[in-house]
Amino acid sequence: MRNIFDILHDVGHDEEFVPIVTEDFRPTDAPAGSPAKLEVLAERLRRGMPLWHPEDRADFAGLTGALRTRDSLQQ
Repeated sequence: MRNIFDILHDVGHDEEFVPIVTEDFRPTDAPAGSPAKLEVLAERLRRGMPLWHPEDRADFAGLTGALRTRDSLQQ
């Protein structure tokens, strides 16, 4: 398994990193912090793309399931 340091070794230091934007650079609907979003970010990094797409999901609207609010966790 490769880590961030392996990737930076391949593409250069983070201060020298110039992201590559191709037609494969697409937004994701995966919610922030989810395993799916983390995999998208990892794949973008592996491919030398920017981490953040301006059209990535920015909220949790319309999601259902085991999401809990901060207030419900404090009870």
